[in-house]
Amino acid sequence: MNTDFDVVICGSGAGGLLAAVRLHDLGLRPVVIEKARRYGGTSATSGGGIWIPDHGIGGENDDREQALTYLHAVSRNSFRVDKLEAYVDHGREMIGYLAQIGVPMMPVPGFPDYIAGAPGASTGRSLFPTELDGAELGEAFFNLRESPLGYRLFGRYALNLPQSFALSARGPGWQWVAARLILKYWLDLSWRRRTRHDRRLTMGRALIGGLRKAMLDRDIPLLLDCGATGLTVDQGRVTGVDAAFKGNAVRFGARAGVILAAGGFEQNQALRDELLPVPTDARWSLTPKGMNVGDALLMGSRIGADTECLDANWWAPSMQLPSRAVPNLDVAQPMFFDHRHPFSLCVNRLGRRFVNESCSYDEFGQAMIADHQRTGANIPCWMIFDAKFRARYPCGAILPSFVMPDRGLPAEWWDSYIFKADSIAALAVKMGVDAAALAETVRTMNLYAGNGKDEAFGRGENGFDRYFGKSDVGPNPCMGPVDTPPYYAVRIDLGDLGSKGGLKTDASGRVMPREGTALSNLYAIGNSAGSPFGNCYPGGGGTLGPATVFAYIAANHIAGRVR
Repeated sequence: MNTDFDVVICGSGAGGLLAAVRLHDLGLRPVVIEKARRYGGTSATSGGGIWIPDHGIGGENDDREQALTYLHAVSRNSFRVDKLEAYVDHGREMIGYLAQIGVPMMPVPGFPDYIAGAPGASTGRSLFPTELDGAELGEAFFNLRESPLGYRLFGRYALNLPQSFALSARGPGWQWVAARLILKYWLDLSWRRRTRHDRRLTMGRALIGGLRKAMLDRDIPLLLDCGATGLTVDQGRVTGVDAAFKGNAVRFGARAGVILAAGGFEQNQALRDELLPVPTDARWSLTPKGMNVGDALLMGSRIGADTECLDANWWAPSMQLPSRAVPNLDVAQPMFFDHRHPFSLCVNRLGRRFVNESCSYDEFGQAMIADHQRTGANIPCWMIFDAKFRARYPCGAILPSFVMPDRGLPAEWWDSYIFKADSIAALAVKMGVDAAALAETVRTMNLYAGNGKDEAFGRGENGFDRYFGKSDVGPNPCMGPVDTPPYYAVRIDLGDLGSKGGLKTDASGRVMPREGTALSNLYAIGNSAGSPFGNCYPGGGGTLGPATVFAYIAANHIAGRVR
């Protein structure tokens, strides 16, 4: 096995694979090493969106100054102006390169930024990959990390973004959407003889599949079950990577540089306890278990790298449900859209609302933290909904009652994972929440729903809220009264899509040393690096945006140095 390369890339997410393809096209010899037995990382389990302002696709009105106005308005704490400008200035070029190598991205018209009321906010900045036929990957299809169950109808049929929206909201023609998906799957007889997995690659798997196909076309090596264990350094210059390849110690030489694209530290409980602002549990995270344990952060820190933004995550509420496949195992379920639906509200453990429930998932997590720091009675919080909600909308992995009726839910879930009662007072007792406080909160919320104005938190008053509103609910499409028994409650935990802090990098993706330390030839991208946005999530694809843009920037910078 060859162990000498121009560039060693640690991690097989979107950033790592894109960097490898770009380096190859610029005349260098890269290798990607991945410690898991499947490639794709958290990128494959994501929606596959990439948030790029001023991308030049479609008819959205956007430009550099508007994008920077928005980012300056919404980025918080330790955001970096130099990285913001590099991000905006190279995003369009990176998207054009993706299309060139066979991974076209398309906007969702009208899809708003997450903080839609901020100066410079716009729509259409979130780009998503087109579908890919998994058969184009050959045998590499079977090593691609699977998508979450929530991105598959009945856990089997792959969903793209429009299909997911149509089915979750029961939009016009949703029955035909479901029927076509199922029919296309079962009529694919030759593929069914090979595997039960849907050959259609959508969302994050489409993005990763397209990048993997580009690697295969270029014969770029990807080594699975090959985890980095350390960095080799010669007089401050990183010259290679020590790794465990299928249990054997291997040293990879890196003549031109090393790129750390190995994810964050959200699966490392000790680092969570040390760095995050409130107590959290790694089991609440929505990222693949046991993978992102801070390898890049720890390896870089050991050789003198500086760090930044370590107190922030890409927050996303989650709930726990027992695994249907593994006995005695609870699994975190995403709650990206559930808290936005009408006929529901969210309360802390005092029975009081604390948030505009129609906000983005990251803002929801930020509100949980702020309320917990203020009251000590959040994390977890509760989502309350009534029979109207239960009939129409999913709650995590609990599908609407017309698909998954109450009698079909496992008996052990009741009053452990999902609570049900004929009155709000009885529900409060089961939740362990003050009944009078919860009843008053529900009454007040119902008044707001009746007059269409949320006087406490402004639910439904901005473009992002209303994008996900329901046209058959009014006068405010984001609110409906919680007044039809039976009533339900589920516990919401402070989950995440990964950590946001990491190694401190400059506008070229180079890792910056701590004061008094020499360090060169080392780059970090994605969640291995500190976010350019600080403690902010600007829009759908805000995680993969920096990962891919700075992968492109770093590859260009390395090739420029070599030339």
